[in-house]
Amino acid sequence: MTQRTVRTVLTTLATTVAVGAATVAPAYAAVPDTPGRGHAATQEALRRLVEVAGLPGVAAEVREGGKRWFGTAGVADTGTGRARSADDHFRAASITKPFIATVLLQLEAERRLSLDDTVERWLPGLVRGHGNDGRAITLRQLLHHTSGLPNYTEDPDFRANSSGSRFPEHRYDNHTPLELVSIAMKYPPTSAPGTQARYSNTNFVLAGLVIEKVTGRSYAREVTRRVIEPLKLGETSFPGSRATLPDPHPVGYSRLHDPAPDAPVHDATEQNMTWLGAAGDMISTLGDLNRFHRALLRGALLPRAQMEELLTEVPLGEGVGFGLGVETAVLSCGVRVVGKTGRTNGSMSASFGTRDGGHQLTFNINGDWLTDQALYVNVIEAEFCGKAAAPAGRPNLRLPAEPVG
Repeated sequence: MTQRTVRTVLTTLATTVAVGAATVAPAYAAVPDTPGRGHAATQEALRRLVEVAGLPGVAAEVREGGKRWFGTAGVADTGTGRARSADDHFRAASITKPFIATVLLQLEAERRLSLDDTVERWLPGLVRGHGNDGRAITLRQLLHHTSGLPNYTEDPDFRANSSGSRFPEHRYDNHTPLELVSIAMKYPPTSAPGTQARYSNTNFVLAGLVIEKVTGRSYAREVTRRVIEPLKLGETSFPGSRATLPDPHPVGYSRLHDPAPDAPVHDATEQNMTWLGAAGDMISTLGDLNRFHRALLRGALLPRAQMEELLTEVPLGEGVGFGLGVETAVLSCGVRVVGKTGRTNGSMSASFGTRDGGHQLTFNINGDWLTDQALYVNVIEAEFCGKAAAPAGRPNLRLPAEPVG
């Protein structure tokens, strides 16, 4: 994917932060470079997110072999000037999706389901209406985003309440998975099942319901017992309807996707994440997400057959593809990375690693607007390629096309 394409993947957002300049001055926490390998390009990419894009703050952790590096720019709180911390909790948003996919693949390995089962088999009668038909959609197509199911978060009324202009008065609303699916069913399919890849949060809400149907436990409990507890991800949790974040955490700043240059900045830290549910409600930290992706890619969570399924790509063009709950890309320097991006009100994150599990990067921004999407992608390019930008015309990471999730 070219740099020009990257810049147009997401809706263009406002240019500057509506806070005093002194509160967004970059504050660097440069841990010394790993011996034999520098992170100067990564630190520069973090700095540019704050100074050029006008975002409040960003924190990143790298794990390479047995070494760790932490870098940051900007602040966690523009009012106090508090710095970002390596221990910060944040809303991982769609980085929840690889956890959900891992559980379904584990259930397949245990012969409790097949990814070629239809949605109808496990959730009879639920996916019906306006041409949507669960009898024609497989679980694999949910995880590959090839189901053709409409994305409920694109519903204008729902979007206004959950992440738009009406968010301040609706941030504590509670939603059920069945309600979210019913919103999607008001719209026709975006394509016939299996014919086109299109990102849809509806797919993973349904995947969470399948986990509950097969195991008799919620997706949150099943991910916790199968992934979080075995890997000792002690700072990762599913909040349910709880709107607060564990300490420490940054303030999550949001313009509520208003592109106006003078759009007000809101404190979106507190929000009831049942509006994303299994599609993106998880809370985590930099270290926990790096540990998860290292374990996943090294085969600690899935047998070989399921690992092959996880990484089988639906190509999106120019070296980019969807695996099962993960995204894959070949960077400008030829390095192939696997991971996931995530975005919700007040938070943007990415967690990617090399296919062998030897090198991971996770970063989180406590703001949700960007003027140049390439600045976000270039943090990944900087870490894995050692330079802050991909050459023109070379493949690059695709950001999610949706504003949230």
